[in-house]
Amino acid sequence: MPRRIVTGQAADGSAAVVSDGPAPRAHDLKHTPGFSNALVWSTPAEPTVPFDGTDPTPAVTSYVPEPGATRLIHLVIPPDTVYMSEDFDPAAAAAERLETSPGLAELFEPDAPGMHTTDTVDYGVLIGGEIVLELDGGREVTLAPGDLVVQNGTRHAWRNRSDAPATMLFVLVGARRDS
Repeated sequence: MPRRIVTGQAADGSAAVVSDGPAPRAHDLKHTPGFSNALVWSTPAEPTVPFDGTDPTPAVTSYVPEPGATRLIHLVIPPDTVYMSEDFDPAAAAAERLETSPGLAELFEPDAPGMHTTDTVDYGVLIGGEIVLELDGGREVTLAPGDLVVQNGTRHAWRNRSDAPATMLFVLVGARRDS
């Protein structure tokens, strides 16, 4: 589980750490061994500062933010071999994702595993491992640690063809689709 440190203001108005611990909505998925996700933080379309002390993450009903709002999501993606295992149950995995990633899991295409489209601008950072970004028509780009992706509401999937987990961090910014 990722550690989340939140700053705010002390009673005297000085900057202070107001929370330090695991992200409250972190899940190690049972039906997709090695996959974990954590909703680390969210903001409304017009956030205010300073932090008022109310953790916004428990109230989130959709991991896909409305226009202008944001979500900070930490993912650990296991190697693709997990999905090819005889023990892998796609229906159980999909049901678990609906519970742990509401609003996002519904967007995954049943006839094209992993492919999805969101009305968001996503800033993605590969923290560790190796991952492949797959786009329409089989277009692919391989990311190495430290690589950054700006995903502009296009159809895509993440493929981990290595033998080790890939750890990614995403900031999703809700957008309005023009077409």
